Amino acid sequence: MDIRGKTALVTGASRGIGRAIALELAQQGVKRLLLVARDRDRLADVAAEVEAMGVAVTTLSVDLTRSSSINIAIAQAWRAHRPIHLLVNCAGVAHQAPFLETKQLKVEEEISINLMGMLTVTRLMARRMANQKEGTIVNVSSLMGKVPAPTMSTYSATKFAIIGFTQALRSELASHNIQVIALLPTLTNTDMASNLKLFRWVMPMTPEKVAQALIIGLHKNSSEIIVGWQSYLAVWCQRVFPRLLQKVLMFAAPSV
Repeated sequence: MDIRGKTALVTGASRGIGRAIALELAQQGVKRLLLVARDRDRLADVAAEVEAMGVAVTTLSVDLTRSSSINIAIAQAWRAHRPIHLLVNCAGVAHQAPFLETKQLKVEEEISINLMGMLTVTRLMARRMANQKEGTIVNVSSLMGKVPAPTMSTYSATKFAIIGFTQALRSELASHNIQVIALLPTLTNTDMASNLKLFRWVMPMTPEKVAQALIIGLHKNSSEIIVGWQSYLAVWCQRVFPRLLQKVLMFAAPSV
């Protein structure tokens, strides 16, 4: 995909990977960015950085757990700025705890934002992209969508679900000239990750590296973008030596 001159919508754009992706898209020549997140003030800060690069920007302060609000925001954004060529579903939260000690509210939040919010935005956008016979959808999963992580069971579950959804949607939307891509970053230095206890031997990468990997994957028309050599090694071990990897993960998992 050549993103120059295109319009893109990025969820979770106020911080972390979403913010880095928005800024990288701006640097790479998109025409307009629609930035979605709950935090209005942080969105305004990112918007100011984007505008300084000469890119038009619109902010949408929306709670992805409220489907009615999403519906209204997407309809208004499409009406004002169509066609929208690229959707990046990046909004997400992560809570860490042994599953037997998980809190129901936190489990529901992860499922609601990571999965249900993404499904809602994608459904609204995909229908409109299908009508225009053009579009690219990027769903940000995680290495934990390929390799399950102890102490991150619900988060892993949502990220596994995103990969399955992406693969199924890719087949369904191909006839509408819509590409569907999964982006799988490893542990990344973000505000969200700062609240987690790290696994032994895992070296976090920067959000900027993840954003750059996405741009490369878009240019290559990749269907799945795995980011970082650690991720490739872990995925390979999961396929070839799953029991060994399980033992390694159990040993590497932090005490929470």
